[in-house]
Amino acid sequence: MSEDTRAPGPPLPIGKELVLKVIPMPADSNANGDIFGGWVMAQVDLAGSVIPARYAKGRMATVAVNEFIFKQPVRVGDILSFFSEVLRVGRTSITVDVEVFAERFGSQGQYVKVTEAKVTYVAIDDAGRPRPVPPQ
Repeated sequence: MSEDTRAPGPPLPIGKELVLKVIPMPADSNANGDIFGGWVMAQVDLAGSVIPARYAKGRMATVAVNEFIFKQPVRVGDILSFFSEVLRVGRTSITVDVEVFAERFGSQGQYVKVTEAKVTYVAIDDAGRPRPVPPQ
């Protein structure tokens, strides 16, 4: 058996929660086989909402994308892992940091950081107006 001499990718984040894993498919890509940035953004929005949902205990909405950085392309067949942590809890809002790592098709166990974002969600009432985040 041969020894694996490939350089390891970046370490996965410590202190962040794995909130989503997904594999992009051909329908999510452009003609070059790269995944559409808007598809990645939608997945980040879903992943980013997981932890704030625990705080909001009800309806919430994305109110701001404070930062979004595409570091590397995402390709069909990559296994994407989304890690998130709360950065700030305000009176009505929760801001999270989301990091996305790809395991390239055929290179499982090696991770490449492909995207990072900071997203703010606001707790809303039935009429869509901001409401206080319940105490934890």
